[in-house]
Amino acid sequence: MENVHPPAPATIGPYRVLHVLGTGGMGAVYEAEETGSVRRRVAVKVIRGGANSAEVIERFDAERQALAMMNHPGIARVFQAGATDAGEPWFSMELVRGLPLTEYCDLHRLSIPERLELFIEVCKAAQHAHHKSVVHRDLKPSNVLVTDVDSVRQPKIIDFGVAKALGQQLTTSAFVTLAGTAIGTAAYMSPEQADTTGVDVDTRSDIYSLGVMLYELLIGELPIDPRLKGVHAFIAQMASQQTDPPKPSARLSGSHRSGSVAFARRTDAKHLRRELLGDLDWIVMMAMQPDRMHRYTTAASLADDLQRHLRHEPVIARPPTTRYRVERFVARHRTGVVTAAGVFVAMTIASIVATVGFLRATAAEQKAAREAQAAQQVTAFLVGLFNTAAPGLRADTITARDILARGAARISTELVAQPLLQSRLMTTLGTVHLQLGFYDDAGRLFDDAVRIREREVGPNDTLVATSLGGVGEAARQKGAFNLADSALQRSLQIRRATFGPEHVDVAAGIAALALLRGSQQRLAESESLFRVVIPLDERLRQPGDAVRPKTIRSLGVMVYRQGRLAEADSLTKRALALQEQLFGKDHVEVASTLNNLGGIAFDLGQYPEALAYYERAQLILEPVLGPSHTTVIGLYNNIGEANWKLKRYAAADSLLRHSLALKEKALPPTHASIGVTVHALAGVLRDVGRYREAEPFYRRALAIREPSAATAPRYLTETLRDYAGLMQRTGRTPEAARLIARADSLATPKK
Repeated sequence: MENVHPPAPATIGPYRVLHVLGTGGMGAVYEAEETGSVRRRVAVKVIRGGANSAEVIERFDAERQALAMMNHPGIARVFQAGATDAGEPWFSMELVRGLPLTEYCDLHRLSIPERLELFIEVCKAAQHAHHKSVVHRDLKPSNVLVTDVDSVRQPKIIDFGVAKALGQQLTTSAFVTLAGTAIGTAAYMSPEQADTTGVDVDTRSDIYSLGVMLYELLIGELPIDPRLKGVHAFIAQMASQQTDPPKPSARLSGSHRSGSVAFARRTDAKHLRRELLGDLDWIVMMAMQPDRMHRYTTAASLADDLQRHLRHEPVIARPPTTRYRVERFVARHRTGVVTAAGVFVAMTIASIVATVGFLRATAAEQKAAREAQAAQQVTAFLVGLFNTAAPGLRADTITARDILARGAARISTELVAQPLLQSRLMTTLGTVHLQLGFYDDAGRLFDDAVRIREREVGPNDTLVATSLGGVGEAARQKGAFNLADSALQRSLQIRRATFGPEHVDVAAGIAALALLRGSQQRLAESESLFRVVIPLDERLRQPGDAVRPKTIRSLGVMVYRQGRLAEADSLTKRALALQEQLFGKDHVEVASTLNNLGGIAFDLGQYPEALAYYERAQLILEPVLGPSHTTVIGLYNNIGEANWKLKRYAAADSLLRHSLALKEKALPPTHASIGVTVHALAGVLRDVGRYREAEPFYRRALAIREPSAATAPRYLTETLRDYAGLMQRTGRTPEAARLIARADSLATPKK
């Protein structure tokens, strides 16, 4: 059964809640704003699961002086604590807009030295806290967020003081992070934290957690994964200090993911293992010693050893043998040692450059010829679909879906002997199905294409990546987010391994993942990913490439969904200006952007402007897509809502009923989009005094919107308040008061 969290409160302590940043097993994190004269934005973490708020706040108060003394750019400040009306402890802290440490490093393909430089800054921040006698107790990648400040990477540790205030209770819920992952806190816990005999936890517990993080940062895997044996067995193993994980280099050698792990670190598996073998193996294993007496004594000493490694100096984690010291000397003075060899290599390379260039040119010419032939075959096949009518089907009754169904059937039966052409056509038709909103059919075609291409060209070819991208997008549109995540991550991994970080296909893969994060309500992550894509597009794409304004528009959507309407309006108008310059004023992409601008104007209460945007979009899209396309149906609804707010009730009633009828044919009865139209139609009927007709629509809207109250409370709040208005007009004041009270408990104040 899905875990549904309570809706966001209107306020928490002295803060107004703006929106949800994340939810998970231990509670929720909200972006909030102070209600005093200084309107500072903060993150507020609410802890659920039975924690005793009085004890938590007392422990936090004991830590407050030490926390207040911390002042380091690598540490997010924790401001204050309290309890909600429901008795749940909350903490307010500095709002950090960044990505978790491991995710940031993988997204940017940081090399091992770059990762170490970043991690050294994390160690320095931890050392600052330890110097102030503050132990974190819950260091893990999701508690280290990385931002880019003036093109400089800045890691920032969050939640200092929270773990100790909570008492780090070893309950099942304590092992699930706020991002909802299955690993949770347990994976980074030191043996003394797992021990229930009362051993004091000191700063060396954080050293162990840093060691686990470093292990994961180097090879993308945990030294010991709680998921493989279960949390309770894992805790028992940790408490007994019977931990014997393989060294990072050994784990990498036995991993089937070594190639993709190495690619994410801008190298190959062989060179990555060589980088790990030796110093880094020793450093990681010393940081993770089960007996804390044998670990690094401070976070600073761990950072110092990593810096010595980067300078090719002997590290303290490794026995100081003569051979080792000589190796370090050679590494430090490599330039002088290899000069002669370098000259020889340069001459050799020069002698073969012409040959390599010739071979590459020949290969490119052959590939171009193959592509041209394949394109001709695809064109011939698609044209052939329109040349003959299906038996028993009149030409004037054939629909696009009929033609596509015939095409899919022919591909499956007629092209078995040409698997690469078959998979290419499957991907092409899958894309058409996707654009027309036939997501199930699209998903099946993309799946078939993936299987054929994996068999014919191998699992890591870019052809496979292309079809996987289709699988992911079809799954996203259907709401199958786990499948979408798996497909899109793999597609992006293949593209990075093939093209490197600076390629349009890689940018497209990141953009697809950003869209998925938005669908998953992980809006801050989606925004961060789009902000990675936009500069890539600017560097890699031609000025006239249609993708560039589309990405800017997508960023505007994510900003809009986080309630920053002015910024969203600016981004969307920027996208519109670029699109009109590229396509003119009557292109379908222009229409989609106009629709977005209409939504922003509507939320700003600018109803005439919203109606103008919507109607202009309708004039473009309806002749192209037809009146039954989901986008056009949505526009009927939007125009109807704008007319309602402008008190043009007859027009609103007609448009909304038309939109509802079309939606009910295309969508399941509990779909959120139907809830939008039902709510608006109820409002029109209420406002013209047809209360008895309006009431069933309000009840239906409530039934649709109630299940999504935790993730989208504003919609349920909207219906509750409007339905209460109807009850007040019909003299049912007590019932109206109950609805308003429910709405007040859900409401998230607007900025």
